[in-house]
Amino acid sequence: MNDRFVFPTIGIVSLLVVLAVGVLFWGQQARVSGGPDVSALPLLNAVLNATSALLLAFGYLFIRQKNILAHKVCMLSAFAVSTCFLISYVIYHYQAGSKPFAGTGFLRLIYFPLLISHILLAAVIVPLALTTLYRAWAGAFERHKRIARFTLPIWLYVSVTGVLVYLMLYWASPQ
Repeated sequence: MNDRFVFPTIGIVSLLVVLAVGVLFWGQQARVSGGPDVSALPLLNAVLNATSALLLAFGYLFIRQKNILAHKVCMLSAFAVSTCFLISYVIYHYQAGSKPFAGTGFLRLIYFPLLISHILLAAVIVPLALTTLYRAWAGAFERHKRIARFTLPIWLYVSVTGVLVYLMLYWASPQ
């Protein structure tokens, strides 16, 4: 593979993911009625996000220790877990629609900026993660390292704030 093929493909995949999630996010009504019970998926999504954050953190620690194999396993696992999250997220929102935030007062002042930053950076992380993984796969380690310095903190932020959004939406606000 060469960059002339890979980078346009990353752009197209990223655009399709962002568009699909955007359509589901802004659609408040469920798209499918009478489908399977998806009520457990938000909790699963939070667990997947937390798992991704842990894998990213351990992957970072491993590369700092020059344990390349453990780093590679953690990072590829984080990507796989994040992909599972995305699939589960799309299934849930396609089946159930979006849950409005019911919190009041100070909680709303925290929730919405957190949610907005999470959404915007989640869109940014798709091409960043794909590019970072591609550069490692292609053996362009200096270029991989340069972009990974941006990818890692953004990906960690998205994973951690995904858990926080879940907690605020499902546990901290009145039902």
